[in-house]
Amino acid sequence: MGIVAFIGVSTLFLVNAHGDSAVNNYIYQNNLQPANVTKSIWSGFPTNKYTTGKPDGVVVHETGNPNSTIYGEIAYMKKNYQNAFVHSYVDASRVINIANTDYLAWGCGFPGNGRFLQFEQVEVHSKSAFAKEVNNAANYTAELLHQYNLPLNNAVNDGKGTVWSHKAVAHYLGGSDHVDPDGYYAKSGQTYFGQAYTMNDFYALVKHYYGGDNNTTSGSSDSQSSSGLNANSITQPATVKYNRGQGNETAVLNQSFAKYRLYNHVKGSGYSTFSYSWAYTPAYTGKKVYVDSRAVKKPSKSTWYRIRFSKASNAQKYWVYSKALNFNPVTFADTKNAITIQKGQYALRNHVYNTATLSQITGYSKDVLNKTVRANKKAVKSYSNGSTVWYRFKLNNQNIWVCEQALK
Repeated sequence: MGIVAFIGVSTLFLVNAHGDSAVNNYIYQNNLQPANVTKSIWSGFPTNKYTTGKPDGVVVHETGNPNSTIYGEIAYMKKNYQNAFVHSYVDASRVINIANTDYLAWGCGFPGNGRFLQFEQVEVHSKSAFAKEVNNAANYTAELLHQYNLPLNNAVNDGKGTVWSHKAVAHYLGGSDHVDPDGYYAKSGQTYFGQAYTMNDFYALVKHYYGGDNNTTSGSSDSQSSSGLNANSITQPATVKYNRGQGNETAVLNQSFAKYRLYNHVKGSGYSTFSYSWAYTPAYTGKKVYVDSRAVKKPSKSTWYRIRFSKASNAQKYWVYSKALNFNPVTFADTKNAITIQKGQYALRNHVYNTATLSQITGYSKDVLNKTVRANKKAVKSYSNGSTVWYRFKLNNQNIWVCEQALK
């Protein structure tokens, strides 16, 4: 938000003459991962509604103070919020949300305050720190756009869109004479990368996280492979094998869940992917989530799950790495026991229900009622209140699982 002399329109919005941004390429080549959002909402900020009831864009600021820290800036803003405040602060390692984004902030004057989400970037002083900061800021911008169902559109060059600099707001809408973050971007890019960084470069990075890269994907619905490169990867995207479950199986978030991010697709699968912050979900250690799909990436053999936070099948879904989740543990043993199906109301499944493998219904025990079959595998599934036993047997040359309750 630092005040800088306003420059002529002819040089106001220069597009980087280079085809690629050195800063963005550094981010991609080093596979920099954006920081999660930390919510630290202060109740002292005013709670005024946006002009139309919801925001219609995001304004990117920069503090203009080369000697401050993110916590110093936050403390100062709380003391002086009557003059100005923004929703969040960003530096090389943190994104801290201090004001409820459902209410407007006072960061860019009228009419912008009534229209835009706003965040500040703290000035940083090294090559890696600057790259990490703009990476955090771009991802956060994309997250805000998705949070409020806003399209991706660069407003910097024509004053029409959803991604704004403070400089663009001042030029096209008025209410301010500030020109940040353009000067800070240009100077830092030139100093650390030998090339000025621009808002158009920043927009390209936002587009990457929003999901605007045009990757191509081929394959069936069960197995997808990509011929394109994910913009944030320097290796060929993986082949992914997908398996669907019944849709209502569950897991819980474990103590390590916050180390991982939520995605709209399996990361590195070749789709245009963007990440979500846990801060905008009802996530906590031990939180039950509903799981409907499992994906295994090759050649790494890493496993991913698609989850939602509500039992409703139309709730928003996210992909997350398996190490963020705990499923009911299950142990297997070979068996040759003869079993007889005596109750007809139970489902027959392709895997043990509600475990990490996920399962689908293939029939019902009434289809084999009073039939004696030879089991070839026994499974004991443990959960907080006890355990259940399952048996696997052959039916029409397919392995089928049935719960022990159907045998009694």
